[in-house]
Amino acid sequence: MARRGVLRPGEKVQFTDRRGKRITDQLREGGVSQTEHGLIVHDDVIGSTEGTVVTTVRALHRRDTDMSAAAATDDPSPTDPGTREKPWKATRAIGGWQYCVMRPRLADYVLSMPRGAQIMYPKDIAQVIQLGDIRRGMHVVESGAGSGAMSLNLLDAIGPEGRLTSIELRGEFARVAEANATLYFGVRPSWWDLRTGDFDGVAADLPPHDADRIVLDMLDPWNRLEAAHRVIRPGGVLIAYVTTTTQMVRLADRLREDGRWTEPEIGETLERAWKAEGLAVRPDHQMIGHTGFLVVSRAMAEGTVALKRRERATKDVHSDIDALTPEERAARLAELELRDISDRKLRKVLRDLDVQTALLHDATDHDDQALHDSSAHAATSNDETPNDETSTDVTSTKAPSNDAEHHA
Repeated sequence: MARRGVLRPGEKVQFTDRRGKRITDQLREGGVSQTEHGLIVHDDVIGSTEGTVVTTVRALHRRDTDMSAAAATDDPSPTDPGTREKPWKATRAIGGWQYCVMRPRLADYVLSMPRGAQIMYPKDIAQVIQLGDIRRGMHVVESGAGSGAMSLNLLDAIGPEGRLTSIELRGEFARVAEANATLYFGVRPSWWDLRTGDFDGVAADLPPHDADRIVLDMLDPWNRLEAAHRVIRPGGVLIAYVTTTTQMVRLADRLREDGRWTEPEIGETLERAWKAEGLAVRPDHQMIGHTGFLVVSRAMAEGTVALKRRERATKDVHSDIDALTPEERAARLAELELRDISDRKLRKVLRDLDVQTALLHDATDHDDQALHDSSAHAATSNDETPNDETSTDVTSTKAPSNDAEHHA
């Protein structure tokens, strides 16, 4: 539900300065936002529209104003509790710094909201929505609500016509997720069924084959495939977010062994920002690299076995060569090679290398012959006997040079 019109108390807003530094805060009547360049007075923002510019005021000026207001109302305390009993904030007393006021995007809100558990980054959330083909009106089951980052995006993607069932093991994390969603939407989303407990126990109470999509963000998603297949409809998409390679491999192997899921698709997303100022165009020095793997698979119909990729008989990707005896290792070395190459391709490679090395030898022989001819020509020139006058001149010319070198 889009928010439009003037900014009202209770809304979250984002303040951005000319350097791109962002501050997200909730508007309160009589409240302020502390910045490095003074205070943003919320009363100057409330009632204005997005895209306006607000100027900070000096902290000391704000404190004097609060004291005057308190004296006028016989209230000995300042109106803003954020500036009371915190004298170190007076060091940030300078004002006159400008900030642009906007409502935060969902990605901005997710990165700035209070969190208990580690959140999923927007780059991964976007891939979950796209690769999971999550659309309006769908029923999505989510395991691992955490701080609500994924839940917020799922709620926004399916809309009020859909239904999101989130399963969170820890009650305090469920409260954090619920509060963040309520602050973002303004009210608690009515199309959200947030349950506390383990995935298998809660999934057992869900209708069979009723979920269109399942999103797993947990430590051991491979142990939840049985319950997930009972809940998801045939053709539904299962997408799991795991952070380590061992989790990723274990989940992929279990999906293949189960036989009721299609061949898993595995990938990760890297994010790098760029700076463009005239001719100074370059990538940013920092980037968001690996955060997690996304493993995507689809559910087969009941009684149907998924098609598997046929592996070559000589290819063994499961045996550990260090666990074999020396005799077994020698006998199976060809099977355990990282890359297979056919005899035909090997013969072609050898032929190409023979031609290239032959060309190299021909060039070397040509250079040796040229060097030999040059040496023979020089020897023939030296065999010519110079006359006595020339010989005397040469000797008389070199002698002073040698003496000079000796003295030097």
